[in-house]
Amino acid sequence: MIDKKATVPRLKVLVVEDEKDIADLIAHGLEREGYGVITAQTGEDALELMKKRKPHLVILDLMLPGIQGQEVLKQIRKNAEHAQLPILIISAKASEVDRVLGLELGADDYITKPFSMRELVARVAAAARRVRSHGKAEEKKPTFLHRGLFIDFEKYEFKVGGKKIELSPIEMKLLIFFARNPGRVYTRDQLLDQVWGNDIFVTPRSVDVHISRLRKLIEKNAEEPEYIVTVRGVGYKFDDSR
Repeated sequence: MIDKKATVPRLKVLVVEDEKDIADLIAHGLEREGYGVITAQTGEDALELMKKRKPHLVILDLMLPGIQGQEVLKQIRKNAEHAQLPILIISAKASEVDRVLGLELGADDYITKPFSMRELVARVAAAARRVRSHGKAEEKKPTFLHRGLFIDFEKYEFKVGGKKIELSPIEMKLLIFFARNPGRVYTRDQLLDQVWGNDIFVTPRSVDVHISRLRKLIEKNAEEPEYIVTVRGVGYKFDDSR
């Protein structure tokens, strides 16, 4: 009999945690779920392992000896190769300010200590689904369909409920970017970098204006969006949960 699990490549998870007991607990829990686990106790080791082992997902503690977790996060995100790499922060810092800062620096999720392994495994599984779906997107799938929203990436055709809609160039780029990166929260500054680029001067407030216009074209109710939703205090994401 063929083991179906064996036919699915194991995702490598880099766990960056200086407390050995916690690192071992996370590693054991994830390995039982079929993940490959690499551990690092310092920020310096983590950055070195990023180059050598190329993990598919990172679990990162913020309070580390040497290079702090926030700086590790910044260094990872500076590398274009890791732009889509899911990064989950685990931290004893539980304030809203710390959560928002972590997400603004480029983390995909934020879990406070103490946490349950069941919750952590569920968060990792959700991120892993995005890794696999992004991998399929990298195969240059020509179309996208989600809850009635249809995109033909090659022909630049956009439909909602079967009805064709006309978008401006920047609205096209925004919608394609969100469709290619579902589930992840992006700040206004990140959207400016990823969609507008560094060579064009646009204020963060312009992002709100363009998203408002886009919602009016694709949402049934722009005041209660189903596709591009607001994450209060942080930014926007494409809602792939339904």
